[in-house]
This record gives sequence, C-alpha cells and structure tokens, in this order.
Amino acid sequence: MRRIRLALSLFLASALILIGQAPAHAAVWWSSDQWGNWTSNGYTLYNNIWGSGAGPQTIWANSVSNWGVWANHPNTGGIKSYPNASITVNKRLSALRSATSSFNVTVPSGGAYTSAYDIWADGHTYEIMLWMNKTGPVGPLGTFQTNTTVGGHTWAVYRGSNGSNAVFSFIRNGNTSAGTVDIRAVMNWIRDRGWYGDVTLSQIQFGYEITSASGGLDFVTNSYSASAS
Repeated sequence: MRRIRLALSLFLASALILIGQAPAHAAVWWSSDQWGNWTSNGYTLYNNIWGSGAGPQTIWANSVSNWGVWANHPNTGGIKSYPNASITVNKRLSALRSATSSFNVTVPSGGAYTSAYDIWADGHTYEIMLWMNKTGPVGPLGTFQTNTTVGGHTWAVYRGSNGSNAVFSFIRNGNTSAGTVDIRAVMNWIRDRGWYGDVTLSQIQFGYEITSASGGLDFVTNSYSASAS
C-alpha cells in the first residue's frame, strides 16, 4: 500500500509540474499527502489539509524560506487547509528577548484565504493569529475588542474561542504581501491586557489558511524567516 501511495504521489507531482500547477524547476521537496511534512534547518513545512470537503493540494519547497502551495479546494464554506512553515521556541515570555519574523509572498487575486501567522502559547492553550492579507469571504473568530498599533502594524483585534482554545486575532489594517512583525511585542500587548499571564511561546507558524481555491490557485512564499531568543 505504501508503494502504491508513493507511486501515486510521484505521478500527481509530475502531472502538476507538466500543467503548470507546481514550479517548473526541480523542488528540493514536495508532497501531495494530507499531512506531508519536511524538516530542515530548524523549520518544518507542513501540507496540513485538515478541513472537511477539501480538494487536492501540493506543497513544494526550494528551501525552508522559499516554498509554496498549489491548491484546488471547492468554493464552499469552512477552512480546508493551513499549509505552513513553523519553528519551535518553547521559551517563557518574560525570558524572551526577541521574537521576530519577515515574509514576502505572492498570492492569488481570487479564492478565499488569509496569509497569516499562527502563534501558539502554552502548547495549544492560546492561539494568536496575525492576518497579513485576506481575500474573499473570510473573517476572524470572536468579537471585536479594539484597534491598536503594535509589532510594526495597525490591527483590528478580536477575541474568542474555537471550542478548544482561546483565539486572539489581529487583522491588519490593509493587506500587505511583505513585511516584518515583532511577535514578542504583540504577545506582551496581550499580556498587558490581562488576557493571559507569563505564557510560554511554543511555536511560530506562517502560511495560508485556505477556504476556497476553485480551479487551482498558487500561493508562493518568496522569502520567509522567523527567529526567537
């Protein structure tokens, strides 16, 4: 069965490359598997197709800083996937001297998705989402709290829960395809509100939360880096 799956994945990737749905140059790594992942230089890339009613999706990487996704998810409601690159930190906020990240992406004009950071604190107790750009009928969980400028950007802040963990969503005031964010500053801003205490920064993720990409759309991370100390 494993040999059959591998042969099928190789066939799908070759087909995608031939019809232009993956980079024509040879990628260092790619996967069409639902949970396909690759770790290099402290980063993990993850295909992460987890929603119901999803279509095919292939993730590829020339490096951990230059990677992308071709997705063909139907035009229906509900998040279908969150392909992402992540680093694990596991450091207490009070001891954290720096946590920053920079990105540069090329995203489609259609579909429904966000380019977003998903920052986890105290394991999966607290989820901090930073929406850098959004397209289509998508919206944050919870209720609007305030507008604020922190971490190098101006946001509309929402607070809520997904039923499993608390979620703080920061929706950028205007889309951007490139920038740098001070994650430590955002986390301290939340702590100053009393919404959590001296939490541990567990993981920094960045990727594409895709609701629909009907017909096949490309999401390209031209460059990406994240660091914490």
